[in-house]
Amino acid sequence: MSPDARGTCAAAASYEKRLRTFVLVVLAVFGALSVAPRVSFWITVTLLAYTSVGYPLLLFVVSALRQTSERPASLEPTVSVLIAAHNEEGSIEQTVRNTLNLDYPKDKLEVVVVSDGSTDRTEAILENVSDVRVHWLRTSGHRGKTEAQNQAVKSCRGEIVVFSDATTVYDRNAIRCLVRHYNDPQVGAVSGRYEYLPPDLANPAVLGTAVFWRYENVLKTLQSRAGTLTGSSGCIYSVRRSLYVPLPPQSCSDMVEPLAVIRQGYRVVFERNALAYEKTCRSLREEFRMRVRVTAHGIDSILANTDLLNVFRHGWIAWQLISHKILRWMTPVFLLNLLVMSAALVAQPPFRVLLFGQVLFYGASALLAAAPRRGRWRVLGLPFQFCALHAAVVVGVSELIAGKVYTTWHPVRN
Repeated sequence: MSPDARGTCAAAASYEKRLRTFVLVVLAVFGALSVAPRVSFWITVTLLAYTSVGYPLLLFVVSALRQTSERPASLEPTVSVLIAAHNEEGSIEQTVRNTLNLDYPKDKLEVVVVSDGSTDRTEAILENVSDVRVHWLRTSGHRGKTEAQNQAVKSCRGEIVVFSDATTVYDRNAIRCLVRHYNDPQVGAVSGRYEYLPPDLANPAVLGTAVFWRYENVLKTLQSRAGTLTGSSGCIYSVRRSLYVPLPPQSCSDMVEPLAVIRQGYRVVFERNALAYEKTCRSLREEFRMRVRVTAHGIDSILANTDLLNVFRHGWIAWQLISHKILRWMTPVFLLNLLVMSAALVAQPPFRVLLFGQVLFYGASALLAAAPRRGRWRVLGLPFQFCALHAAVVVGVSELIAGKVYTTWHPVRN
């Protein structure tokens, strides 16, 4: 067997071992919680409360106590905006033009587009872009976004590489807002934030998604003030080119690349004024499949970086990953246990009321799933988003166990 083949087999065996360990931990937690109904119920409530409310409050306290001094200043390093595209003929030209027109010195900005096995007119459109600041390359075959980025970074000449998406539109000052943080030599990566365009809040799927991501942006702000982010926004984040680490193709780059920067001793910060705009998924089905893919990608990425979960070695970084990632992914287990324990204690009036409340909550979500496009149901977008988010975790874990790996992607367009 060749060295490469042995390495591939070893990596696969290691991955399967990590995945089995994750599943066994989930089952062990569920089993442990099911021993004494009343104790189990309150432990579960505590864990759910910490995950959704306690952790943000902890971030707020820590950020107030150890707020990291930020030194944003007027800074104009050379910048490469890297756009990975697969069959994006409908949006690539607009995205490239938008990037070229950003408020940044023309002689310090380049746009690098990597066509990841596009079979439509994407490459023909790029050929017709005459601006000398635009460079494009193609990968051999459809290799996935992360591998496409690995290849394209080699062609970037900027001191800072900004990762964008082919459908993303940046605010005019986005680049300036991102790069000013690199005045601090301890900052290795900077994430911006994104909003949805158009904000069609009459669509329940859009309403729930928009609220969820605004909540996420609050957490990112607090994480940044408390020390460092442990992830970034996939369509608008930047890295010092000298710190970029090539990633395995199946990695979720906007999660793992920041962790690679942190491993090198640098901070990752959040700049809320660096804005990007993305279109939301128009259907609940599209939204759900996107959440499944993101969840599976994220779990897979954490499984490849389990050493960072050691709180004795990595302290605050590990605690953030456990609180914001692991416990959130465990939430479906907690919710199921809460429902089961409420049913087990239904003879007691308080638990009977709580059981009824849970059934009503899940029923409201099911009602929206049955009538997803009716504007009068949009208020149900919030419980539906909550349920869909955690159902996506269950499906994502199931797909990982079945051996499905999300390496390549196919754009969904309305």
